[in-house]
Amino acid sequence: MIKIKHVVILYILGILFGAVFLDIWGAETNIKKGLIAMFWTALFLVALIFVEKNKEEN
Repeated sequence: MIKIKHVVILYILGILFGAVFLDIWGAETNIKKGLIAMFWTALFLVALIFVEKNKEEN
C-alpha cells in the first residue's frame, strides 16, 4: 500500500510540475505538450500495474 501511495504522490507532483512549469493547460497548447501529458499518464498506469503485480507475488 505504501508503494502505491508513493506512485500516486509522484504522479501528482508531475502533474503539478507540468501545470506550473510546462504550462500544459495553457491557452497555447501544442501536440508536444499533449503527448507529454499522455506519456506521463501512461507511465503512471504502468507503474500502478507493476506495483500491484509485485504485491500479489509477495
